Amino acid sequence: MSAADWTTIDQPQDIRLVVADMDGTLLDEHGRIPEGFWDMPARLRSRRVDFVPASGRQYATLRNMFASKASEVLNGGELSYIAENGNVVAVDGKVVEVHGVDLGITRRTIDMVNASVSAGEYDMGLVICGLNTAYVQRTDTPFLDEVGKYYAALKIVDDLREVLDFAVEPDDYVPGEEIILKLAILDFGSSEQMTNNKLAHVRNDYQVVVSGQHWVDIMNPATDKKQGVEALQRALGVTPAQTAVFGDYLNDLLMLEAGDWSFAMSNGHPDLRAAARYLAPSNASRGVLKVVDRLID
Repeated sequence: MSAADWTTIDQPQDIRLVVADMDGTLLDEHGRIPEGFWDMPARLRSRRVDFVPASGRQYATLRNMFASKASEVLNGGELSYIAENGNVVAVDGKVVEVHGVDLGITRRTIDMVNASVSAGEYDMGLVICGLNTAYVQRTDTPFLDEVGKYYAALKIVDDLREVLDFAVEPDDYVPGEEIILKLAILDFGSSEQMTNNKLAHVRNDYQVVVSGQHWVDIMNPATDKKQGVEALQRALGVTPAQTAVFGDYLNDLLMLEAGDWSFAMSNGHPDLRAAARYLAPSNASRGVLKVVDRLID
């Protein structure tokens, strides 16, 4: 069954939670918060509707992008967030849920990336995504420029194995310590091709999610954006029937299942467009804002 066009929604709905992916979904074609966005959160909050950015980006990065202006338009309030593809969930500025990967897969991924780069197989680099900061060892400008778009808190180390000396296993985590939330690989070629060639076996025990043309994430098998949405629904007392979800790429696929009002952007991956209930205008056309106006107003 193909997605219906968003214009077939002919009246406002009882929506209490709006969750939107960032790149290719909420952000415009230049990767910026779209014009007119800041009129929306306060209007939604006044109607008891929460707007939540959901991203593979770091929690610190999302707060850098939104927190200051959100405090202004929400009279000192905060947005909630789903960060690191669901590994960090924050409600009104307070982290309520954290998940991570173990040190064993971290060590194996470090070794795989280093060996592949040394052999000239792939032009890629690894980001170890900690709760406190992200860690990289590759230092060239193209790599750091791309990583810097998503990780505001970033530390360069001589060898990523150093992180293994102080990070703790997920089961041993207590607030204040460092936990590895996920492993993000930036491949300047095709992340899907590299994943199929180098990470197929990892899927047996971990979640491997192609999150963009050049990015792939290795995560806890029980964690994804869908789990993040469900954590928000529990915290806010919202049902799937009151939830609208927007996405464009494969890492948003499961998230669509968490909301009865699921939207794929018209610029989205074909698999996502096939799975969504509705098709929204593209991110370049401010699609999220247009659909939210239709749903709420």
